[in-house]
Amino acid sequence: MNVVEIRVINVNSELPLESLKGFCLSVLEELGKNRWDVSVLLCDDAYMSELNGKFRGKYRPTDVLSFGQGAGFETEDYHVAGDIAISVETMKKNAAEQQVSETEEMRRLLVHGILHLAGMDHGEDAVDGEMLDLQERILRNYAGV
Repeated sequence: MNVVEIRVINVNSELPLESLKGFCLSVLEELGKNRWDVSVLLCDDAYMSELNGKFRGKYRPTDVLSFGQGAGFETEDYHVAGDIAISVETMKKNAAEQQVSETEEMRRLLVHGILHLAGMDHGEDAVDGEMLDLQERILRNYAGV
């Protein structure tokens, strides 16, 4: 059984948190992940800028960051996979630019973060490739759900 926790800080989010949690659990199951513990933080651009600056040296907001815990954070019962931070403000801007719903864009960012925790990478500025192909395939499987 997987565990997903979602926390909200510095934003008023009307996003359906329980639905997003269920979505994350479904994605983990689809990826064959078992006993994973994932934490999701929904925050504002200011908080995301701090995280991005501290951990990547880029002092500006971004849409999603993933912080994998790596080896050694496992017990018999759980693998602490890591943390995903998502800027709700940037997510909303992305949704408007891409002309998609906020829920669809949030799901895209959640899948993106989970795939990074699973060890996948798309490289800098990549717009296609194995990771992003899988991301879009997963999103198509849950379209309308």
